[in-house]
Amino acid sequence: MTSQRQPRSTVGVLGLGNMGRPMTLNLLRSGVASVVVHGRTRATLDEAQAAGATVAPTVRELAAQSDIVLSMLPDLPQLRALLDGPDGLLAGADHPLLLVVGSTSAPDGIRALAAELADRTDGLVRVLDAPVSGGTDGAEAATLAIMVGGDPDDFARAEPVLATIGTPVLLGPLGSGEVAKACNQMIVASTIVALSEATVIAERAGLDVTRLLDLLGGGYAGSRLLESRKQRLAEKDYSVSGPAKFMVKDLGFARAEAERTATATPQLTTLQDFFRRLVEAGLGDDDITVAQGFIAASSPATEHTLP
Repeated sequence: MTSQRQPRSTVGVLGLGNMGRPMTLNLLRSGVASVVVHGRTRATLDEAQAAGATVAPTVRELAAQSDIVLSMLPDLPQLRALLDGPDGLLAGADHPLLLVVGSTSAPDGIRALAAELADRTDGLVRVLDAPVSGGTDGAEAATLAIMVGGDPDDFARAEPVLATIGTPVLLGPLGSGEVAKACNQMIVASTIVALSEATVIAERAGLDVTRLLDLLGGGYAGSRLLESRKQRLAEKDYSVSGPAKFMVKDLGFARAEAERTATATPQLTTLQDFFRRLVEAGLGDDDITVAQGFIAASSPATEHTLP
């Protein structure tokens, strides 16, 4: 009788939200590891359990059962809140544990967290930063771009797991993934604002916006973001996939790196002001495509709009 191949590791997943949930399901489908989950929403925990995951009642038990922990919590403060106490992650970290942080966070914050955990656990807990890009559609399709910073040996441990949810690339030492994500968000922010301005102008000039966006996708203006959001822009559908409010935080991280590297960023300054005002207008919980609605509302059409 042929023995069944055993999974190479056990992965604990913290955070089964819009991104963590489909990532977990893809990890389970791959079969490369056993999966343990912990979260607050019963329905998503039940879904993961039905797909083959083990539900850990506490973060301590999740850590105790795992070789790798993938955090898909919103940011480092939410992760730090789960570290301490009798049911915290560190209480279950009595063995070598690799913590993979998938949130968009400050590079300096990641480096400080890694140093602190190494000190408090005598080196048992190591950290990789691995923020992702691609939105919920990329998470569902397992096509995320995964920007990784950290030690090459740690990356080698995590790569088979991360490869089940996208394309992981080691970009440099710890914090490099977060720097890359900050750069990514600058490009995403500038692109969605440009698309939003262009569609408002085009519509007011009497163009068919749907046909325009299809046409632009075949030229130099084409992008993955345009392909992902063109229908929403054409239909003014701002239902959330990537909340606009997160851009304020993400662009703030980009600002910190720009200052650290003494880099002039005139466009970043404009983008920060734009998304700050958008959030202040109460639109932060909508998708980033709400930039279109914000621009339209900021510049009401007149009877002279159409030719």
